[in-house]
Amino acid sequence: MIHQSWAEAPEATEIGRRALLGSALGSLLMLAACQRTEPELAVEVWKSPYCGCCKLWVKHLEANGFSVTAYNVSDTAAMRSQLGMPANFGSCHSARMAGYVVEGHVPAADIKRLLAEKPDVIGLAVPGMPIGSPGMEQGERRDKYDVLLVLRNGRSRVFQSHS
Repeated sequence: MIHQSWAEAPEATEIGRRALLGSALGSLLMLAACQRTEPELAVEVWKSPYCGCCKLWVKHLEANGFSVTAYNVSDTAAMRSQLGMPANFGSCHSARMAGYVVEGHVPAADIKRLLAEKPDVIGLAVPGMPIGSPGMEQGERRDKYDVLLVLRNGRSRVFQSHS
C-alpha cells in the first residue's frame, strides 16, 4: 500500500486550500466587524481658561464618547460670531463638530441626536448657564431649560426640554 502525505493527496490539497481560504475570509470578516464601532465624535471647544463649568462640560462630552480639543480664548463672543452662532444664543463656550455649532451647556445625548438626524441648521444652543445642565450641576437643584435648534435664518425652536 502506498501512503501519500496529506499535502500530496490531490483531494486533500483542494480541501486544505478551501479550509485555509475559508479561515482567512472568516478572520477578515471578524476584523472588519470589530472595526465597525461608532466613529470618533471629534469636537473643538473654545472656552475661557478661567471657567470651571466649561471644563466640566468638556468632561461630560468625553465621558459620552466625544474626543475633545479645547482652546482657551480671551473672547468667547468673538469666537461665537466667527463660528456663525447669533449672539442672542450666547453662553460661556462654543463648540464645532461635523459642520454644526454647539453653544453652551448642551447635553451630549442631544448632540448625538443632532448628529444622527442631520438637519440643515446652524446647530444647538443652551443660552445662559442653567443650573443642572451638564457642567452646571449644583447638588440636587435642576432648573428647567430648553436646548434650542438654531435655524439658518437666525431663529430657533425647541429641540429638547429638560427639567
